[in-house]
Amino acid sequence: MPVSLYIEQIINGLIAGSMYALIGGGIALVYGVTRVLNMAHGEFYMLGGYGVFYLVVAHAVPPVAAIPLVALLLFALGVIVQRLTIHYLLPREGWAFACIAATLGLSIAFQNLALVTFGEDYKAVPYYVDGVLRLGDVRLPLQRALMLAVAVITLLAMAFILKKTRFGWALRAAAQDADAASVCGIPVGRVHMITFGLSAALGAIAAAMLAPIYSVSPWMGLPVLFKGFVVVILGGLGSFPGAIVGGFLLGIVEAIGVQLTSAEWRDAIGFAVMILVVWLRPWGLFGKPQ
Repeated sequence: MPVSLYIEQIINGLIAGSMYALIGGGIALVYGVTRVLNMAHGEFYMLGGYGVFYLVVAHAVPPVAAIPLVALLLFALGVIVQRLTIHYLLPREGWAFACIAATLGLSIAFQNLALVTFGEDYKAVPYYVDGVLRLGDVRLPLQRALMLAVAVITLLAMAFILKKTRFGWALRAAAQDADAASVCGIPVGRVHMITFGLSAALGAIAAAMLAPIYSVSPWMGLPVLFKGFVVVILGGLGSFPGAIVGGFLLGIVEAIGVQLTSAEWRDAIGFAVMILVVWLRPWGLFGKPQ
């Protein structure tokens, strides 16, 4: 088998991994700061896909304007969801299970709302860019190169926000000890709201970039949620850098595994890697033993 074919598969794995990193990073961000497992994250992703479809296809909005607008809308939705549900559950006894139950209920509600509003038909979004990038014997569609570029830029922007801004410092303080952060004057409730918004926006950006590859439907969120949890477990629960590394690792392993076997084994390979990591290192690649 030509070496160029393996190189293409590794590049495709990096591209898929960048999408996994966006999705898993959103889940890890919320869990790392609030300790809430957001079961509705897949539906933020699904709503992002519909947002892009209706802006780009139905209203002919250029993707360069539609994608940031969808991310902004999902950011607002994430903030509203956190403020109306999680905000009131966190101070209560048994909040962890209550938050899982609430977000699971929201997931079902959003999915059924999409089914009633948009119908069960699959919606197709055209490629944002056409053409093929050639590097020697390696061929890469420009659409996939764009996906990788957008993901890398988004993750770098998130790293800058978390490391270099006052909000990032407040977020990390709230993640380490919310009570101590509150005593120091940090508005922990506002940090939690913005964190939820950022998480939803990351899911929307991933949906916007994947919509031309996969169709948009009311059921598109659940498989992505499972894959996001695999990434978060690989990287270590609550670790944003771990989720990024876990996403890229999963994408590359899946791509090489599919090349050696067949596409039907993709999910099995991903879950096998997760089981292996949990067996050897239960706290994940970047987590710490409890």
